[in-house]
Formats: sequence, C-alpha cells, structure tokens
Amino acid sequence: MASHPQYEQFKLIPFEKSIVRAAIPATATNLRDDLHPVLQRVYAIRNLTDAAELDRTLSSMLPVSLLGNSAEAAALLYQTIETGKKIVIVADFDADGATSCALAMRGLRAMGAKNLAYLVPNRFEYGYGLTPEIVAVAQALNPALIVTVDNGISSLRGVKAAKEAGMQVLVTDHHLPGAALPEADVIVNPNMSDNSFPSKSLAGVGVMFYVLIALRQRLNETGWFAQQGIAPPNLAALLDLVALGTVADVVPLDHNNRILVHQGVQRIQAGCCCAGIKALAEVADRSLPRLVASDLAYALGPRLNAAGRLQDMSLGIECLLTDDPHIADELAGRLDSLNRTRRKIEQEMKQQAVDHLSALRLSDNLPYGLCLYRKEWHQGVIGIVAARIRESCNRPVIAFAPGEEEGLIKGSARSINGLHIRDVLDSVAASNPRLLYKFGGHAMAAGLTLQRSDLAVFSREFDLEVRRRIDSESLLGVVRSDGDLKVGELQLELAELLRAAGPWGQGFPEPLFDGLFSVQQRRVLANKHVKFVLRPLAGSSPVDAIAFNQADRDAGSEAIHAAFRMDINEYRGRRSLQLLIEHFVAVPN
Repeated sequence: MASHPQYEQFKLIPFEKSIVRAAIPATATNLRDDLHPVLQRVYAIRNLTDAAELDRTLSSMLPVSLLGNSAEAAALLYQTIETGKKIVIVADFDADGATSCALAMRGLRAMGAKNLAYLVPNRFEYGYGLTPEIVAVAQALNPALIVTVDNGISSLRGVKAAKEAGMQVLVTDHHLPGAALPEADVIVNPNMSDNSFPSKSLAGVGVMFYVLIALRQRLNETGWFAQQGIAPPNLAALLDLVALGTVADVVPLDHNNRILVHQGVQRIQAGCCCAGIKALAEVADRSLPRLVASDLAYALGPRLNAAGRLQDMSLGIECLLTDDPHIADELAGRLDSLNRTRRKIEQEMKQQAVDHLSALRLSDNLPYGLCLYRKEWHQGVIGIVAARIRESCNRPVIAFAPGEEEGLIKGSARSINGLHIRDVLDSVAASNPRLLYKFGGHAMAAGLTLQRSDLAVFSREFDLEVRRRIDSESLLGVVRSDGDLKVGELQLELAELLRAAGPWGQGFPEPLFDGLFSVQQRRVLANKHVKFVLRPLAGSSPVDAIAFNQADRDAGSEAIHAAFRMDINEYRGRRSLQLLIEHFVAVPN
C-alpha cells in the first residue's frame, strides 16, 4: 500500500494488479513430439517433466497398496459386513463430505453390505465432525462400526465417546492431523506422518475410493462375491462422485487427482453418472457432453454445498443417492433454490465487508492477515465471503460469525499462494495455548473457533504470524500469464485442444495468456460486465471477449493489455472462440 501514497483511502475493488509472464523452467523438456508448442509451454510452466504425467488412464493410478492402513480398513469393514452388523457413515457437511458419503453408501451396497445408514451433522446444531453429540445420535441406530468420511482426524472426544459406547471406529480423512490423534480402531489418512502414500492431495472422497478398492480386493480374496452370488462391482462407475468431490474441495490436482477427475468427467460427459449429478448439471444449465472440471467447481459444487451451508447436507446426499430421475430433479431444484438464497446472503455480507475495509486509511496500515466479524453474519457463508475478500485484496482473510455456543465465534479462513493457513493457525495456537478453542484445515482453507472476547488478541497474533511468513511483495496483485500467442494461434482449434488437455484446477491452473488488443467494440452488460470485440495488435482477425465484473475498470481506451483464457461460445448450434478476460489495463495512446 505504501507504494500508492496518492490514494487517500484503500480501494478494495478493483485491486490493482500487474500481468506477469511466468518463466519457463530451465529444466523444461520436450514431453512428447506430437504436442502443440503452446501446450508444451503450458505443461513446462506447470513443472511437468515426464511424459508419464500426461497419462490419465486408470492403470496409472497410484496403487492402493501404498495407502497406509487401507488393508486394515478393508479387514474391519469385511468383518462388519460378514456378520451383518450395522455400519453408520458420518459425513462432513460440504461437497467433499456429501460425495464421500454417497460414494461409501453406493460402494458398500454394491459389495453386499445390507445394514447401512448415514448421518451428517447439521453445522448449526452439532458443528463439525464426529462429536460426542453425533455419537449419541448414532447410538440410536445401534451401529457396530462408525465410519467417518472427510472428517474424524480431529475428533478425539467423539471417537472416545464411540469407543466407550462399544462401537468400533474407522476414520477416513485427508485433513492435516493435530498433535494428538483419535483412538480409532483404524485411521486412513494420507497426511499422517507415518503414511507414505505419494499423493498428499487426495480429497476425502478420494481416500474413501481407495478404501473401497482395498475392500473389493479383500472380498475377492475371501470368495465373498461368489458366496453371495454377486459380481464384483466396477468401482470406476463411481468416479463421477470422486471427480465432483475432488474438484469442489479445491485440493491440488496432482497427477493422481488429475486421473481421478479426468476419468470421472469422461463418465459424466457420456451420461454414465448418477441421476443427481445429471439433475444438478441441468439446473445449472450445463451440457453433459461439454462439461469440464471447472463446471464441477463453479456450477455443480456450489449447488451441492448450498444444502450444508444453509440447511442440512442430507438434502444433497439424497440427491446423489437416488436412482429415480424425478426425485433427483426435485432435489436438485431445491438445491438450486438454496444456492440462489446463498448468493443473496453472500452478496450482502461481502458488501458489508467491503464497506468496512474501504473505510480504512492507508495510515492505519492494513493488516497482512485480515480478520472480519459481524454478529449478523451467517455461519454457512463466511467461507465464501472470506474467499471473495481474499480475491479482492490479495491477502489471507478470516471471516467470523457467531457460533452455536454463547460467547463463541466460528471463523473460516482462506489463504493466498505460498502461505499454509493451517500452519499459521498452528503457530498461533502454540504461542497462545488457550486462545483457540479448536481449528483444522488445509494449506489454502481452514476453520477455527474462539471466544468472541479473544478476537482482538487473535487478530493481532494472526497478523503478526502472517508477517513472519510472507513479505509485502507477496501481497502485490499479480496475474501470472503463460505468455502470448502468435498470429494464427488465437483459434478455435487451440481452444478445443486446451479444453481437453486438463483437467485444470487448483495447483494445475487453466492456461492464461496475455496480449495487446485494439478495442473494436464494447458494451456493458448488467451494469457490471464488459463485452468486447478485440483485434490483436500483432494482427489476426477480431475476436469476441468478455470481462466479468470489471465494468468499473473500462475507461473507454482504444487499446488494452489483457490476460485471458480461451473459451468456446456455443449459440444456436454455432461454436466460436471467445476470450474470458481475467484482468485488463488500458494501454496509453
């Protein structure tokens, strides 16, 4: 901020950004002779050095034998299924938790388990994970085994309560473990210190998928399927759920996750997916044959998440479990309605945050780590608000709302690249032992609970810890480009090639290019988007482009420098190239 002393106030939106071209690593190699030169460059910038990393077939998946405790988990599940005792799945209330739960229910049923049920905590009554209160609810179902999906690694009290009540517990999770571990019968988590699984980026749904693979192997070895007169299930048929949960949870798309997502998206494109995913795609106005990973992230995932944010994720799980298309359509419609409500609440909360931050003077020294709280904020939407503010001011943000218990507030944190947010919270907690009631999460997102009276102290300690880990350069708004495109490369064919070359997502971003354009036409849509017709200054034909939510940036200049993604616009059966502009600046005459 000090580099802009002429600004009397900190302008939150738009945050000033610069377009920087990524350097191609010196170690870059020619991955494959038949690859388009642009794709070679894009892959090199993403540090792909081995052609094997381009293989997206299931045979290239990491073997289940590498996932620690997967065989023990399979043995525990087999023992429970064989005796006909009850298994209760306890899920998280986000999209990863919902898909993990649906995957577990569908997979276990397909392997002959007949005594199954699930529970998903209502975030407003029970909070996150396997709590003692949820164990008490589960007891009424009389389970022999509780299986947590996408949670459990921090549920010390809940696991203890379940064990004292005579239940066995299998924890399947991917969140980072704390200093103490729950005393479960088996824990499967690739992020455990003693788990050598090469991919630490599995989502909760990915962990459960591997556990099901291990169980199928165990059942094959024991002759279970022949005894039951059923065929061993093709678990790949469930990859639609794995793809949705993996992308929606914004875990890094390393090679193994790219395989899982690619295979799942292919099945969705072919219509070989559950009725709920088909229905969610329809209400989101997404064509199945043209669906890509970003549609899971920005269209299907938010609608599924809306249930857990505003009501009860059981609605989303039931949508993914039903095989009746009419029921799926009805449930997807309800999820879509909740998502519209969520967007309205989110916009109101974001505006309140913007108003608060815009009032901060530069002399107030805007914190490196921002903490925001309002007593009227909705607990289910604070994560999205934190993400929106983080995008606007390019610094880690924690948004807080009142918790269920008197005097407690719950926070949802979103980080920036290069800052591991859970490690930050861990350091704050270590330096201030009684400050945090509880916390957990990933590198880019985390959740926490503390006393409302401790917010000022926590805000100070959080900012100090962020300052220890990053410098002011990290807070600059930088749009990283994959470079420019030559004359003749700005074509529909290259857009098609890039679309099929992913899946793109967290840690493996969709290609972003930059270039200089003369503005041939412009018009503002809905008072916030700018629709352009642009001509590259280096030549080539005009091309349509759109800059979403950037109408306030357009000063009517004759030329712009734009960072853009290549997209395909389909209208009345005609397909044409369209540029999606992430950021643009006027070029001086």
